[in-house]
Amino acid sequence: MLFRVAIGLSSASSAHGGNRIQEAQRLGCRPEQLLDASASLVPFPPSRPLRRCLSRALTDCTLRDYPDRSHHQLREAISHWHGVDPAMVLPGNGAAELFTWVARDAALQGVSGLPVPGFADYCRALRCWQGSLQAFPLPLSWTAEAPQPFPLRPAADVLWITNPHNPTGQLWSRASLEPLLQRYRLVVCDEAFLPLVPDGERQSLVPMVVNHPNLVVIRSLTKLFAVAGLRLGYAIGTQERLQRWQQWRDPWPLNGFAIAAGTALMTDRSALERWMVRVQEWVAREGLWMHAQLSDLSGIRPYPSAANFLLIRGDASLVRLREQMAQRRVLLRDCRSFAELGEHWLRIGLQHRSGNRRIVAAFRDLLR
Repeated sequence: MLFRVAIGLSSASSAHGGNRIQEAQRLGCRPEQLLDASASLVPFPPSRPLRRCLSRALTDCTLRDYPDRSHHQLREAISHWHGVDPAMVLPGNGAAELFTWVARDAALQGVSGLPVPGFADYCRALRCWQGSLQAFPLPLSWTAEAPQPFPLRPAADVLWITNPHNPTGQLWSRASLEPLLQRYRLVVCDEAFLPLVPDGERQSLVPMVVNHPNLVVIRSLTKLFAVAGLRLGYAIGTQERLQRWQQWRDPWPLNGFAIAAGTALMTDRSALERWMVRVQEWVAREGLWMHAQLSDLSGIRPYPSAANFLLIRGDASLVRLREQMAQRRVLLRDCRSFAELGEHWLRIGLQHRSGNRRIVAAFRDLLR
């Protein structure tokens, strides 16, 4: 069913995940006392290459000098990893900045089709340019099979895809996405979580960009390396499109530390491969364990996920339960900011086994 909506954040659901500092102030505790499962980041400490890089940055000219506006070394490193021309890469101040620029292109192309529930920042970006949008509901029932065929063919000019989908965790197959490139004036594919998914790169649309100028793929290093504070993402698209974005944006959208960190992380291929194996093994192991544990609890139902988060639905409102978990120093993602979801839904970011045990134990106690 097709419907036209004004998708946005209400005051009751202003909630992006990862608000640990604000929640600590509200709860009267220190941020490090909170287990933040509201943000879907890897739970590992910074990698060795990242620590070395940031340490060097404090002693060289990274703070004194203006950042490289061309991001030459970072673009080279990213392009080498993906096997594309450096001119097809544009680093950004997190994926959010890049959504703003692709939304400007989308607004010029016509109506954007947004699968819902979905990430609210797409709507924020489209509103910047008075872009038209239509919401298309995804079925809120799916199996554990991965990858799955993308279920929608929206009647729109632009299609926004998240793979794996946020907040459901569904992994879409490349075979089902590729035909969509012939159907829409512009396809925006957000692959922020894809590097965390076991064998997920097989479903990436990055190899399709060369032959499809109407495709833009956006990635984030935030989730993979847990560097949300550095604000670092990148887009892969045609040279012409990315040069246009470069003319629109601020002169120095990335700070020197983010550029240095991204270059170090993406240049050391063997270290990056080892890190991804570690992350993907953690997602596979903890995702299955957490789903099994939550399935045994009454009053909530976990949904299958290929990503590092699980969506759960309650038989009744989960607003009070979320607050009770917060009082026990466990933060969960309020899903009221996702169109089509509401107070019956929560999202849980996977943690180390000890953290996951803490979450399950709190649920068991509160759902008795």
